[in-house]
Amino acid sequence: MIRPLSRTALALDIVGAALLFVILTPFSIVFYGPGAVGEGVDGRTVAAVVVSGLLMCGGVAIGRLAPGLALAAAWAGAIAQMIAGYGPLPIDFAILLVLYATAAWGSRAVLWWGFGSALFGALVAAVYMVVVTGVVSSATSGWDQVTTGTLLLVLCALALGFAWVCGLLWRVVLRARATRSAQLQAESLAAEEQERVRIARDMHDIVAHSLAVVIAQADGARYAAAAKPEMATEALGTIAQTARGALSDVRLLLTQLRHRQGDGPQPTLADLETLFAQVRQAGIEPRITVDPTPPGEPPGAIQLAVYRILQEALTNAIRHGDGAVDVHLAWLADRVDIQVRNTVGREQPQVGGGHGVIGMRERAQLVGGSLQAERQGAQFVVRASLPIGESA
Repeated sequence: MIRPLSRTALALDIVGAALLFVILTPFSIVFYGPGAVGEGVDGRTVAAVVVSGLLMCGGVAIGRLAPGLALAAAWAGAIAQMIAGYGPLPIDFAILLVLYATAAWGSRAVLWWGFGSALFGALVAAVYMVVVTGVVSSATSGWDQVTTGTLLLVLCALALGFAWVCGLLWRVVLRARATRSAQLQAESLAAEEQERVRIARDMHDIVAHSLAVVIAQADGARYAAAAKPEMATEALGTIAQTARGALSDVRLLLTQLRHRQGDGPQPTLADLETLFAQVRQAGIEPRITVDPTPPGEPPGAIQLAVYRILQEALTNAIRHGDGAVDVHLAWLADRVDIQVRNTVGREQPQVGGGHGVIGMRERAQLVGGSLQAERQGAQFVVRASLPIGESA
């Protein structure tokens, strides 16, 4: 029954209804009531018109707040006016505004109650003007009375129906705005979710790779501490360097989270040598083959995808392999093919069951490519194909 409405909007509605009452009520009394035909303006006339005007204008005041109650108030005002024996008055303009409100802001039930009120109200008004107010002289023939009554019915239906239809059109506009707003909000939430997934994937790639290198170096330093202290010192230096790099990358990601769209540098093909150096420091010597070489400068998204896929594949090799890794890159005219093979020295995680394989597959799919990760005998093989150029 009561809609949420701001105090400002409610105050404007009340002020507008009050002005409507102040302006139209005197005209209704002096120029359209009994005073218009020289009968004088007595207290009964004033009371009847004022009560009807208060009810109708009161309906206008709460039209947006409670359209159902406004419709009931307008009906009460119209009934009071008819009981007093008055025909159409300027104050009846408030009825049109109430019908507009029922169609624009009312619930589904109030919407159709307003439509029914427009039709039934037109019938009641036409019959009342013909029978009670004497619009048609009693000396007029019955056919003329029917014709005049039908014309009045059509005119009343058009007036009341026009107000209701205008409200219905505004209702459609409001619903379209709400739908558009919800769509924009959903798109914003989807974009935010994609950004969170991307950052989480980057965080996983950075932390998993760096920790794998740190763990491998720490294990080597622990075993070499007694026999070769200089190797332990070198391993500790590698751990510190790797941790600093990971910390820098994590800070960059946190900056992106704060500012929603960070413009920090992303890894490129030029950073692959640093990645391979980190892998070598972890005790693994990757055998790298690039044939053919890149024909030009690949797109930045492709370079980032290649870097992250290789980073995750080499991280898995450090964690689960025995030190033998083969990396092959083929930069063709329309795509780049990636293949990483490592001998499984320890139990390899189930394909598709870990975040690393899922992250690599998502990386490939984001640029329109594909990726397969599977175990073939004693080897774990990662293959990816990423389109370049227009196909990407």
